[in-house]
Amino acid sequence: MRLRLTPREDSFYDMFADSANNLVTGARLLVELISDDADRAAIAEKMRACEHAGDECTHAIMRRLNETFITPFDREDIYRLASTIDDVMDEMEEAADLVVLYKIDEFPKGVVHMVEVLERAAELTAEAMPRLRSMKELNEYWIEINRLENQGDQIYRKLLAQLFSGDYDTLTVLKLKQIIDRLEDAADAFEHVANTVETISVKES
Repeated sequence: MRLRLTPREDSFYDMFADSANNLVTGARLLVELISDDADRAAIAEKMRACEHAGDECTHAIMRRLNETFITPFDREDIYRLASTIDDVMDEMEEAADLVVLYKIDEFPKGVVHMVEVLERAAELTAEAMPRLRSMKELNEYWIEINRLENQGDQIYRKLLAQLFSGDYDTLTVLKLKQIIDRLEDAADAFEHVANTVETISVKES
């Protein structure tokens, strides 16, 4: 048990919760984006606003970190957690932007499944952030995120096989591959968030 003689700044917990909740918003926008008859330009604009909100959350955490002497856990881990959450949002926003820029109207079914993986990962991440206060009941979170990332890898490989099957023209293959690469990167980034949470939990236990 650690003794603390000076007060520490606990607002980081709420800031991480806000940042993670923003990921849920972003992931649900992706679900909307790839649905039939979606107004993709309008949804991508909402995604850009969501990404900007994520940047603001990240900058607020960094500012608070620079102003705070006693932090709830290691400074480097606060920085890493904020950065990895921001990475997830960046990848999702880039995927949405590419959908609009490339004027993609139809998606292979695997893209829907990948986005579903991201939505579930976002929900689990948002549920986990408040538990950083107690550092309890977090192991199921990073185990499930790891499982989802593995599932995302399988979907990604099947998508690649489908793209290179000869059913798509070369230009469409190039466009779709860039989009699914960003979705795969987002899944990887969710795992990096979970790995950071695991590191924090081990250090604080």
